[in-house]
Amino acid sequence: MNLREEISKLISISLSDLGLNSTDVAVVFSNRPQLCDFQCNQAMILAKQLNTNPNELAQKIVSNIKKTDDFEFFVANPGFINVKVTFKALSKYCNFVAKDKNYGIEQVKKPRLIFFDYGGANVAKELHVGHLRSPIVGEALKRLHISMGDKTLADVHLGDYGLQMGLTVLQLKIDGYLDEFFKKNAKIDCLELKNVTLDVLNDEYPKASKRKDEDAKFKKLADDFTLFIQQKKEPYFTIYNKIKALSIKEIQKNYELLNCGFDYYFGESDAQPYINSTVQIFVDKGLARESEGALVVDVAQEGEHEPIPKKSEDEPQRYKNPMPPAIIKKYNGGDLYATTDIATIVMRNRDFVPDEIVYVTDNRQCTHFKQVFRCCKKAGISPEGQKLTHIAFGTMNGKDGKPFKTRSGGVVRLKDVVGLLIDKANEKLVSNGIVGDSELARKIGVGAMKFGDLSNTIEKDYVFDIDKFLSFDGKTGPYIQYTIARINSILAKSNFKNGQINIQTDSERNIALMIAKLSSSYMLCYNAYSLNSLCLAAFDLASAFSTLYSNQKILSMTDEKAQQSLLSLCLLVKNCLSKALWTLGIDTVEKM
Repeated sequence: MNLREEISKLISISLSDLGLNSTDVAVVFSNRPQLCDFQCNQAMILAKQLNTNPNELAQKIVSNIKKTDDFEFFVANPGFINVKVTFKALSKYCNFVAKDKNYGIEQVKKPRLIFFDYGGANVAKELHVGHLRSPIVGEALKRLHISMGDKTLADVHLGDYGLQMGLTVLQLKIDGYLDEFFKKNAKIDCLELKNVTLDVLNDEYPKASKRKDEDAKFKKLADDFTLFIQQKKEPYFTIYNKIKALSIKEIQKNYELLNCGFDYYFGESDAQPYINSTVQIFVDKGLARESEGALVVDVAQEGEHEPIPKKSEDEPQRYKNPMPPAIIKKYNGGDLYATTDIATIVMRNRDFVPDEIVYVTDNRQCTHFKQVFRCCKKAGISPEGQKLTHIAFGTMNGKDGKPFKTRSGGVVRLKDVVGLLIDKANEKLVSNGIVGDSELARKIGVGAMKFGDLSNTIEKDYVFDIDKFLSFDGKTGPYIQYTIARINSILAKSNFKNGQINIQTDSERNIALMIAKLSSSYMLCYNAYSLNSLCLAAFDLASAFSTLYSNQKILSMTDEKAQQSLLSLCLLVKNCLSKALWTLGIDTVEKM
């Protein structure tokens, strides 16, 4: 049962009977709920086409609508068809949603297999605040597709084969951590990385990364080390694998803190067996050309990468609408991110054949993914019917509007951000008389951050305001968690028998409409690849319940039938909000 669809169907039948175009009748929730519940502007669209008065046409359409006990239709200037849903229809709708395993969420008509690539973790580099948005957004988008009936797979796709590995191994060697591995006749398999911890790796990589920008010889040697790893040359390859194993344990812990789960912990290295054959596809199809010793693929389309005439010979060449060629082989034979990403698509299509592959990264990688996607389509690596999607998110900033950093200007570690959230949430719980529940504090703190992130449009920057996010009032995760906890308390104290829902008051009526709005928000999010509509609708439902809670003392009601109806409505609100939080990757809580 879908209220909007039923209204649309009634209007369409009326239009058809009048000999008018009855397709694509759009019914939307009213932005003036004091006047009506739903609106349709079809009469104004048709009046413009027919050169007639929209108000008169709307009156004609409404007069011709088949009479029903579920909806009241009336016309408002300049030609809106307004709709009010009756108490009877809302009661039927709530009872339908209560029994529906999907809680009224519209399911996709043709379920697809969607492969999600998110996380952004790099081996040998600790996760920091810049790694937060990818798992938050990616996990929620994956769960959104699950909630609507799609099948999903998720891969963290570790950065484990790039220059950072060569830099890290080189710096460890220079600083004496790898002496045993480079001794003559060393039994490499039996050796351990002595004194190499995550803290050491956190120091070594930044040191090497800074040095490569200042020392050309060091950079060249790091390039060579990277190539040795890619070629599985010893002892470089064994050292690399030991560093990788050490890093992945910590990476998994961080993602578990964020309620993020992956089907696969593949990395760039897993695409390595496909690299040579992938490059050969471009060569055989005449799509690759040599440029300064490298192998490149031209991906610019008409109107892109057009040279701008130079004013002098010394001036560097600039381009209108830049779209440089994709480099698929370096000058020294090494592989690049584009190469491994293309080869990864080859691997995924061989092993899983997904209908769509969705990448979730920051917006600095937009050009990279355009290049990769165009390469795959040109070469036929991605079949015609397959969709390749890049979800580009903005920056998480501090209250000063600048990227979030420590007071000293350094990068904030991800686990420190989570720790701060847990500490702040714990302070809130202590003030409510709940002491010593660290897991509850984690659920509230992480939930607050996730809701604060996802309630914004994904592509935009947003401000990380921990005090605002953790408020138990307003459009926050804790407010919705608290609503569920409050309902748990009501149900636990009552003699609940789970009866029929009978909508009788305006407060109950508003709850029923907010449930309908929440259910419809899933499709809006699905089409937009953004979760903000779901966040707003969940808040609206929680707010509507709060109004009912304030106005009606449910547990002291003497009319048992009316009380059981309200308790059933409470349970429905709890289930709908719980489903919304699950989709957002946020835990529900029993108490707060």
